[in-house]
Amino acid sequence: MANTKKIINIGIVAHVDAGKTSITEQFLYKSGVIRSLGSVDKGTSQTDWLEVEKERGISVRSASASFEWNKYSINLIDTPGHVDFSAEVERSLRAMDCAILVLSAVEGVQAHSETLWNALRKIDLPILIFINKIDRSGSDTTAVIEEIRMELTPEIVVMQNVNNEGNTNVSVTNLFAKSKHLSEETIESILNQDELLLLDYLNNEDIQFEALKKSLTNQIQQNKLVPVIMGSAKFDVGLTELLEAITEFMPIAFNDPSKPLSGIVYKVEQDKTIGRMASVRLFNGSLKNRDSVAIFGRDIQEKVSQIRKLRGQKFEDTGELTAGDTAIICGLSTVRAGDIIGDPMDIPQEVSLANPLLTARVYPAIDEDYSSLVAAMQMLTDEDPSLSLVWLPDERELHIKIIGAIQLEILKSVLHDRFGLEVTFGNPTVIYKETPALAGEGYEEYTMPKPCWAVVLFRIEPGEPGSGVQYESKVGVNKIAARYQNEIERTLPLSLQQGIQGWEVTDLKITLIDGEHHNIHSRAGDFAIATPMALMNGLKSIGTRLLEPMLNFTITAPEHTLGKIASNLTLMRAEFGNPEIVAEKFILSGVVPVSTSMDFPAKLSSITGGKGKFKTRFSGYRECPVELGATAEYRGISPLDRAKYILKARKAIQ
Repeated sequence: MANTKKIINIGIVAHVDAGKTSITEQFLYKSGVIRSLGSVDKGTSQTDWLEVEKERGISVRSASASFEWNKYSINLIDTPGHVDFSAEVERSLRAMDCAILVLSAVEGVQAHSETLWNALRKIDLPILIFINKIDRSGSDTTAVIEEIRMELTPEIVVMQNVNNEGNTNVSVTNLFAKSKHLSEETIESILNQDELLLLDYLNNEDIQFEALKKSLTNQIQQNKLVPVIMGSAKFDVGLTELLEAITEFMPIAFNDPSKPLSGIVYKVEQDKTIGRMASVRLFNGSLKNRDSVAIFGRDIQEKVSQIRKLRGQKFEDTGELTAGDTAIICGLSTVRAGDIIGDPMDIPQEVSLANPLLTARVYPAIDEDYSSLVAAMQMLTDEDPSLSLVWLPDERELHIKIIGAIQLEILKSVLHDRFGLEVTFGNPTVIYKETPALAGEGYEEYTMPKPCWAVVLFRIEPGEPGSGVQYESKVGVNKIAARYQNEIERTLPLSLQQGIQGWEVTDLKITLIDGEHHNIHSRAGDFAIATPMALMNGLKSIGTRLLEPMLNFTITAPEHTLGKIASNLTLMRAEFGNPEIVAEKFILSGVVPVSTSMDFPAKLSSITGGKGKFKTRFSGYRECPVELGATAEYRGISPLDRAKYILKARKAIQ
């Protein structure tokens, strides 16, 4: 039986400083959940609770809040706006049924705004656009609406007019209301996608307001039309209209408690008393205190100790979570952000906003703090798996992956505030990859010292760019038993984490073409040892090509700055086409290496006096001349150091 409770799971996403957290604060205040408004600038907002968030006035983690409006239960997820914390947004998107994309009335469609828009479209979430900060000097909603049409979508319906724009006495007038005559533009925006109503309109038939509203609602929920609402969170202008639009036009969560349990863990945090707390969106089934749940893909069963919901500033033990709703689950001691609980069938697909393309080493200020630092970083990696922590105990090295330098500053603060640890970071370096230069074979005969027996022969071939790792076996189970072949396949990803140039190996095809096991001496672990040695032997014999990460970019800037910007791009090894000139501005698109463009946003701001826009998205990896890239030292003991590698794998040495 479907859940009859009217629940709306909605997220707020935006480029940094567009005002998401202030909007959330207004929602909680207007709905009666909190008694007084907090301030982002003063560090008193409800959803910015980390010390670093209060100090900096930016959101670092997603935050959930629940409130009632028009007899709807609204679960709101306020997400970080800075691109460095995109992984947090990616996980939150999977818990939403719809989203509010916030734009600034002054800055308009910014670089990250477009990335977020594309991600929301990719997973087919209905979107409502809110143009915030219409009170600020420089506000130009007409220009922002035109930007939306040009850069995001022309299929919008503008729901308000703005009065006294750019002043503290700003106000809005509704353009879509039953009590007034609707403008031709509003009606046409709705009719353009509704053939039946359009036919009636062209035949001069009287179209009722309710018919228009029903059509508008259907089009919004089918992603054919996007409503645009305007306001000022600071002065509570347009916020009631925004709340009304959520309950009138956004879809309710329709899920089935009778189906097998299915949910996504979109956030993990730690409580000193309760322990690990998992924010879960349940799609199907139901959960109660003391229920056991399975973590998909990890062969783990955990018991729920408590189900909580945040009501205002207090947690409430609800004791139950039903399909379509969100709550905090306590007791899942090994759960990680991004985990699926139960059946994965109805879980939305993952979406990528920004790939971690940099790596950095973490050092404790005091050498004796290494064990504490490792424990803290492992906990933070459970909360943000994109950090991809690598700990090499023999070398006493900690490595993480990051999106940008701001992320390191925040990590430094979090490690200090939460764990009492002082750390420093090595200079972030670009994450390169490598791929086979030629086709060849990799062989290993691991038969000594007994008891062991694993013989493998791989065919290694270059793959198409972006193809990743493809594997197949052409060896029968009489030569290598199925359980050993399963171990070979399981070991492949680990074997390819570092190649002969020290980087992950990708874009290749691996075929198991020969080998053998021994009926007495073979163990599954023998093939786990032989596989990396065979692959590294093969890669060493054929060589690898270095790959570097690339960004697709679009620059919009004043026309007179074109020459200087083009010169900078050429020095950065960028490839670009001819510029498009529009209204004394140029638009230039191309592709540029990550390694040469890290400082370009600051240069562009300097060249254009802050009037240039630099929008990027990950393009992929492509070949890089070795002299322009970087190799890395092999971390740990290389399989090419055969004797030492075998001793280490057999735990004969530390």
